[in-house]
Amino acid sequence: MKPPLVLVESCAALPIVSMTMALRTGAARDPVGKEGLCRLMGRLMRRTGGGRSTEELDVHVDSLGGSLGVDASHSVSGVHGTVITRSLQQFVEVLGDVAARPGFDPAEHERLKRETLAEIVEARDHDRALARSNFRRRMYPDHAYGRSVVGSQSSIADLSLDDVRAFHRESYVRDNVVFAFSGDIDPDAANTIAEQLLEALPAGAAPDPSVPAPTFSEGRHLVFVDKPERSQTQILIGTAGTRPQDEDHVALFVANTVFGGTFTARLTQEVREKRGWSYGAYSNLPIDKERRALSLWTFPKAEDAAACLGLELDLLERFVDKGITKKELAWAKRYLVRSHAFALDTASKRVGLLLDEVMYDLPDGYYRDYTRHVEAVTLEQVNAAISRRLDPRNLIVAVVGTASQIFDEVRAAIPELADAQIVPYDRND
Repeated sequence: MKPPLVLVESCAALPIVSMTMALRTGAARDPVGKEGLCRLMGRLMRRTGGGRSTEELDVHVDSLGGSLGVDASHSVSGVHGTVITRSLQQFVEVLGDVAARPGFDPAEHERLKRETLAEIVEARDHDRALARSNFRRRMYPDHAYGRSVVGSQSSIADLSLDDVRAFHRESYVRDNVVFAFSGDIDPDAANTIAEQLLEALPAGAAPDPSVPAPTFSEGRHLVFVDKPERSQTQILIGTAGTRPQDEDHVALFVANTVFGGTFTARLTQEVREKRGWSYGAYSNLPIDKERRALSLWTFPKAEDAAACLGLELDLLERFVDKGITKKELAWAKRYLVRSHAFALDTASKRVGLLLDEVMYDLPDGYYRDYTRHVEAVTLEQVNAAISRRLDPRNLIVAVVGTASQIFDEVRAAIPELADAQIVPYDRND
């Protein structure tokens, strides 16, 4: 049996092997009303592989000199682990038990649901997480990217063991799997292991890995997450960003480096260095299968929130209207080219980039040719990309704070605001 895709980065410097059994699908496949299913399934697999108990699995993995975990994001999911070379075959058997032969013990399922519900409640204590979840919900309405990978209290409570088993049967099929190996292993051994793991999986049709393109709201919208006694706020500002298939994707990524991608970028200089309003001020341009939002993040004191928000909007408008300078472009290129070496300095990092290219449908050679593409970007291309892709007239602003103290000031700091809503921090959705 020929594995569908096996990525290998060999390095015999240490007697350690890392491996990933990745699925081309993730939490975007969670049915509406059953958010959290993909993540809960993976965690239950990890706890019941081969019919063992959680404690038995943990002790066994430790005895092999290994670690084993599961991941789930909107677009991808899977099992990953690291082990010393002499225990590799035994570790592969454990990974196979987790991926293909989970016990799905009912008692462990109920225990995991209770733990997940506790996580959801505990997350209310983390203001940044609150800002992110409400920003995501408003930025991507009626789209998988707007729904929680973890789930909600209502969705987790309703997840049955039959839901988990059915989702596992649909997800863990041969054509849905990509393997990545790094460390003390050669391609022949990696392919042999991949074949062994695939033998345990059914040959059914893989789920559709595509994600619909999100649509973004027009106008400026504010969602204020009301939480009592907040002396500090969390602010996220976002607008439609880029996708890797855009011809100007790299140019916009270079531009974001100048605007808010580093500790010395414009946002940090204006917000932190000159005014001292927020310890950090960054903009983020994430990569996924479909277009994600450019987002600006700050966390000023409550009394500075409105002024900080107003400044960020002014900076974004100036960025779009004026672009960047030749000097800024030269600095950004130099920074990105030099820092890229840190993304390639281990075998696990290198194979991780190759895996990302496959899983996120990135252009062929996206990371291999990354520095060459960065160096080739011109000032005209960068400023054209900024003007074409970013629109400060269409924004989502999410703020976590105490509404009775600063809501009116925050709302007034957003010119041409289309609508504003106040939501409780402990909303159950």
